[in-house]
Amino acid sequence: MTQTFPPNLTLVTYHRIYVDPRGDSHFDTVTVKQSLACAAPPAAPFYVSEDKPASKYRFYSFQPGWIGELHPAPTRQFLALMSGAVEMETTDGTVRRFRPGDLVLLEDTLGQGAPDDEHR
Repeated sequence: MTQTFPPNLTLVTYHRIYVDPRGDSHFDTVTVKQSLACAAPPAAPFYVSEDKPASKYRFYSFQPGWIGELHPAPTRQFLALMSGAVEMETTDGTVRRFRPGDLVLLEDTLGQGAPDDEHR
């Protein structure tokens, strides 16, 4: 039996916060292409991107209402929001609100950083 997948499975979009040469942080949106592949035989094919290196992971949990001061990310990391919501602001004044399912690559490990506000 041949399965047909909706075209939106071919792309994954995530946000990122990066620092420019002057030390200011900014948002960007990145789209990664995925292709149908037999990536875990004998499982049926599914959509997968090209491999990228990863060396560690960690989990964070915040109390409702937690507010962070302006800070750079402690390490380059993905934020995968699982519950609640968070607002992040970059030093250029842009504010974005993220909800469960959103991915954010935090690359602003140098510079002034960004404040975070966690909301329930």
